[in-house]
Amino acid sequence: MHFQITHTDGNARAGRLSLPGSRVVQTPVFMPVGTQAAVKTLSEADLRFLEVQMILTNAYHLYLRPGSEIIKEKGGLHAFMNWQGGIITDSGGYQIFSMSDLTKITADGVTFTSHLDGSRHVFTPESNLRLQHQLGADIIMTLDVCVKYPSPAEEVRRAVELTSAWSRRCLSEHEKGNSAQSLFAIVQGGVSPEARRISAQELCALPFPGYAIGGLSVGEGPILMNHMLDVLHPLLPEGKPRYLMGVGTPLDLWEAVARGVDMMDCAMPTRIARNGTLYTSRGRLVVKNAAYARDGAAPDPECACPLCTRHSRAYLRHLFHTHEISALRLSTLHNLTFMINLTKFIGTSIQNGVFAEAREEFIKKYRSGDIPE
Repeated sequence: MHFQITHTDGNARAGRLSLPGSRVVQTPVFMPVGTQAAVKTLSEADLRFLEVQMILTNAYHLYLRPGSEIIKEKGGLHAFMNWQGGIITDSGGYQIFSMSDLTKITADGVTFTSHLDGSRHVFTPESNLRLQHQLGADIIMTLDVCVKYPSPAEEVRRAVELTSAWSRRCLSEHEKGNSAQSLFAIVQGGVSPEARRISAQELCALPFPGYAIGGLSVGEGPILMNHMLDVLHPLLPEGKPRYLMGVGTPLDLWEAVARGVDMMDCAMPTRIARNGTLYTSRGRLVVKNAAYARDGAAPDPECACPLCTRHSRAYLRHLFHTHEISALRLSTLHNLTFMINLTKFIGTSIQNGVFAEAREEFIKKYRSGDIPE
């Protein structure tokens, strides 16, 4: 992997991430979530149509179904999915965090109960790395410990200690092979500036090619999240990619990029789409509401996606209320079109040296809608 920053505007960066197989990703980049090797309701052809550059899949879920051995037999995730864009696999640390009642964390690793059948499993840093090697994503992640918000200081400290120790073990395991995959470390520390500094300093002392920021968007709110990004900006290596995990509303994109973030993923745009909420140039639109029953306007008149160029708010509302599957697909196509085009626009504003002005103008317009974030 090679990363090159091509433009800066304040702390905002635009660049180029070169991956194996001649895959080139322009940053900043928003990555849709394909937890189980698929972005819900969409096909691989849809992703190409949307000009998606990279997606996130999840090692925990793929370990349970269909199993990494099957994916390896089929040539790895790219061949299994017939997807030629970039792929990141998350180690599953967040899933372990989210199922805390079913897990036990020790210095050796984590024991967890499958949410599918109640079977017991163990991830060590080494076994998790071997799992991700079999999956064959371009970028893989260290096994980490995420804490809930709020958490006692001692719990945050212990999470940072384990994350650093496990990261060293992951790196050692990764260096045993000849993998072309790039291993990123994950900075933890909750909302404690000191814990974040310790985590960043310990991990940045190790030769990782990129650094992720985990453990945010877990209930702490945007003010605390942005403060943690401010804390980390001067601590992370300038010439290496920075990946903010699990964060990505339209306003989040601007705030993260303003603080030096290059890569973001989030399930929210696709999840809320399936529930009838659309991102538009003037805020969020909940199309199931009765106010749209006779509304002949496009969901977002400024959008050129397959939904907005062909259908009205009234028709989409009808599809939702009659439980038509096409409602989920059309809404997902729209929200991903919005997020991908917005990220491109942010990148262009950096290249043109007008990031601050573009950010202010977008936020003002976005908040002018009936349901601003």
